[in-house]
Amino acid sequence: MAKEVKRRSLYGEAWRRLKKNKLALVGMGFIALLMIISIATIVIDLVTNKSFYDNHVIKQNLRGRLQGPSREHIFGLDEFGRDIFFRMLWGTRYSLFMGMFAIAFSTIVGGVLGAIAGYYGKIRDNVIMRFMDILLAIPSMLLATAIVAALGTSLVNVLIAIAISYIPTFARTVRASVLTIKDQEYIEAARALGASDARIIFKYIIPNSLSPLIVQATLGVAGAILSIAGLSFLGLGIQPPTPEWGSMLSNARSYIREAWHITVIPGLGIMLTILALNVMGDGLRDALDPRLKN
Repeated sequence: MAKEVKRRSLYGEAWRRLKKNKLALVGMGFIALLMIISIATIVIDLVTNKSFYDNHVIKQNLRGRLQGPSREHIFGLDEFGRDIFFRMLWGTRYSLFMGMFAIAFSTIVGGVLGAIAGYYGKIRDNVIMRFMDILLAIPSMLLATAIVAALGTSLVNVLIAIAISYIPTFARTVRASVLTIKDQEYIEAARALGASDARIIFKYIIPNSLSPLIVQATLGVAGAILSIAGLSFLGLGIQPPTPEWGSMLSNARSYIREAWHITVIPGLGIMLTILALNVMGDGLRDALDPRLKN
């Protein structure tokens, strides 16, 4: 008797293949852990009215400055005697969530612009993509630095700078997908039934372009975290005493010979997060690639 073959959706099949990639699952688990930590720190601040933050994250103990890791302070104390363990935990939400929010904005704006350029072509395509080419001609870090320097150093301005610098990447990704989708039979059928251009773009084209967009967004978060850390390292990002990993690394570089832990621990946090996002992005790329289905 022939065995019944269970049909799976595109994303169900992708999840089945992703589960076989153990390294990608480890990266996904690590990012999930960081998100739980980030949410927990927000809840703690709301419940304690930031008293825990004031007493454990930014409270200074100058007598114990540069103290190494110990039972009392797992990661040691920084140059102002602040607990590095709690600062790393609270810094997670700034590094991770800021990267995610910036890339989410870039994905939405870049995705819409790329879909319009690819669907309509001709003049609209030329205008949108030539503007994207201008932005791509400027290194993303240099562009973000220029925007922050012009607007001023603040959390919102850093997010705006990072988001703008990544819009061209997503616009080009979606445009390439749309060019291969817009002439498919189901698009012609929707057009013949009288569907508007907006309906075709948002209901049919963009959802079918999500696979490469998801992969690009995952890898983009890693790049955004590095950019945020770089801006903070240059003094143009989040300002002290806010515990952001790049800012912690920048402030600690003068003491690298006296106390290795205050530079190694933030740097290790950035490295492990970027590594986890990269292996997760690679796993998603392999899982969502229809050419690897068999």
